[in-house]
Amino acid sequence: MVAEEIRDLVARKDVDYLEVRFEDGTETSILISGKEVESVSKGKISGGNARVLISGIWGFVYFNNMMELKEKIEAAISQAKTLKGSIKEVVRLAPIEPVQVTLSTKVLKDPESISLEDKVSLLRHYSDIALSVDSKIVNTRVSYSEIRKTLYFANSEGTYIKKELLDLGGGIMPIASNGKEIQRTYITFGSNSDFSVAEKLDPEVKEKALLSVKLLDADAPKGGEFPLIVDNSLGGVFIHEAFGHLSEADFLAEDPKMKEIMKIGNIFGSQILNVFDTGDIEGHRGTLLYDDEGVPAKKMYLIKEGVLSSHLHTRETAYKMNEEVTGNGRAVNYKFPPIPRMRITCIENGKDKFEDFVKDIKYGIYARGSFGGETNTELFTFIAENAYLIENGQITKLLKNVSLSGNVFETLKNIVGIADDFKIIDSSGGCGKGNQFPLPVSDGSPHLYMSKAVIGGK
Repeated sequence: MVAEEIRDLVARKDVDYLEVRFEDGTETSILISGKEVESVSKGKISGGNARVLISGIWGFVYFNNMMELKEKIEAAISQAKTLKGSIKEVVRLAPIEPVQVTLSTKVLKDPESISLEDKVSLLRHYSDIALSVDSKIVNTRVSYSEIRKTLYFANSEGTYIKKELLDLGGGIMPIASNGKEIQRTYITFGSNSDFSVAEKLDPEVKEKALLSVKLLDADAPKGGEFPLIVDNSLGGVFIHEAFGHLSEADFLAEDPKMKEIMKIGNIFGSQILNVFDTGDIEGHRGTLLYDDEGVPAKKMYLIKEGVLSSHLHTRETAYKMNEEVTGNGRAVNYKFPPIPRMRITCIENGKDKFEDFVKDIKYGIYARGSFGGETNTELFTFIAENAYLIENGQITKLLKNVSLSGNVFETLKNIVGIADDFKIIDSSGGCGKGNQFPLPVSDGSPHLYMSKAVIGGK
């Protein structure tokens, strides 16, 4: 019934372009703090939007009741007509081939087969394990989120897509204190198809809780510029946050300086460096076969053998920059129109060995994991979850409060080694941009060896 109504209503010729999205499903979230269950919720998701293009002007309206669809389409048309003349820059869309497809995720272990009570019990179990490791574990934060929905999309060009979507993710944070300071570590998991990623985490929870305690007595590094190795997790966060967002074409189209810096063909690293964004790797939170504009989400090399090769586009930005559509038009939910967003963003696997990186360094840092950071165009600062000192080719003492900062383009050129241990990380939460949060994404990287990086510490 939903499919037929949407397809009928978008088939009109009095507008330049019309699309309708509607999604229907459920959302579950759980949050545990220490021994207390702070919140448990399970609710229904139901809503859609109409987006219309008339004379190069967008009209956009969202709604919660399918009975309002016809009315909301007219409201979007009226909005576009009202805005005509007040917006100087008109919109054009890059052409695509219409598709008609029904997609479903191959679910390995269905979270719906696990009761809400059992999910809460599992997460409390992880919290109890962490708290039992040492008396200095003073608290935990354990979270879980799950979205299951059916998404319908149709446009006036003849595209119709029905997608069955699943997204789940969570995190476990043991928090240690000695009365003077607090140290944390973090375990994260996620998938678009398998609840098993949330299970059998006992050994990792114990390990990370113990590491939180050990960090209390660890030294901070001395500040300076040193050789650096980053692990898979930090490498993935780096390429997503520091470089991936610069590749999103709406940002570039509005910033002439960055548009010139991010010009196709510019050299950003040595020939060993390959960076891609894709949606076609199964099982991950960023897996996406068609974007929210009905465009196939194909693999795109952002950097190929050190050379900038592409940007990430919606149909609008692809037309504006006269580039190929990439399948990166994404919206976090029906309340928003699609904008250029990443999917699974990675540094491609290399041929080197992590052990050889260590042996090559007389004095440097091995940084692991990430507790976030900030970026400001090409400048970045990240906080490593933990790190180790490297001395005379040996990993020695544990370090805490390690920050990494620099210019992303200089840092990419300083990558002199890429290991052969590529891994994709599915973190909890998601990516935020333009008030659209949390969008499910994934990132990946092998271990990376940087000849120099700015390390903050003592």
